[in-house]
Amino acid sequence: MPRQARLDIPGALHHVMVRGINKSAIFRDAKDKARFVGRLGSNALGGEASVLAWVLMDNHAHLLLRSGPQGLSSMMRKLLTWYAQYFNRRHGRSGHLFENRYKSILCDEDTYLAALVRYIHLNPVRAKVVAGLAELDRYPWSGHRTIMGQADSPWMDVDDVLSQFGRRKKSARTAYRKFVEEGMRLGRQPELTGGGLVRSLGGWSHVVSMRRKLSKEDADQRILGTGDFVRRVLGEAEGRALRQLKIKKSGLGIATIIDDECTKARISRAELEAGSRRARVCGVRATVAYRGMEELGLPAAELARCLGVNTSSITRSVARLEKERS
Repeated sequence: MPRQARLDIPGALHHVMVRGINKSAIFRDAKDKARFVGRLGSNALGGEASVLAWVLMDNHAHLLLRSGPQGLSSMMRKLLTWYAQYFNRRHGRSGHLFENRYKSILCDEDTYLAALVRYIHLNPVRAKVVAGLAELDRYPWSGHRTIMGQADSPWMDVDDVLSQFGRRKKSARTAYRKFVEEGMRLGRQPELTGGGLVRSLGGWSHVVSMRRKLSKEDADQRILGTGDFVRRVLGEAEGRALRQLKIKKSGLGIATIIDDECTKARISRAELEAGSRRARVCGVRATVAYRGMEELGLPAAELARCLGVNTSSITRSVARLEKERS
């Protein structure tokens, strides 16, 4: 059976799992982990994703990401390709480093965000890499230390996580730490590492109960959420794909969008494509990039080439525009 396409919806919450091929180590020492984290951070600061939780183990990693304007695949491809090349070069090896493609589960943020942050950050405790919560507070290879204020990682969206636990940062940290401590008794929680009906409903007992009641619930292995959430996500993904196909068939291209927006703003196309930093030009560039992603499904790198700037400028400008419009 062919594997399903990824659900790569910009702005969605994704639980990403990366494993070494044949369960081999993808991090051999602290330097490897530092390089991976550094690259993850630079990608996040470039507007490619919002990082809410992360942990690095020797042979796998978990990330909780809210994808940027161009979706998840672009960032993960750049991160993992770069890291595999670095790792192979440093350790004198060749061939694949990671097991198949990474696994990503699109998650219902309202229901699962806090639980996923806790699950991911407790990995070192479950694996007995650290002895307990006090040691986890200082553990350098997870985002928990940053949320607790013990490390400075400006690329992590700490405020978003703490907002789940209170309005004031100090009391929110206290509530978050208590929540993590309570999670130490919950074990492995397999329902948080995948999608589908069994996981979304919390186990087979709930599925059997629904069947006895002749109830039905939509499910998808790529999604962690209720039937309503599954239907909403699949509808959005299908609608997005259909819009892009319709626009492409109409012959609309990035050149048409550039001419349209330049005419509206009364600026020259030459100034836009020359990388001008004038405020009005920057605003038009952001709008063109946004429309290019939304209407044509173009990646940030291609838009950057068309607009005379680097890729990170495109992702940051689109992220700002989306925030202003939300």
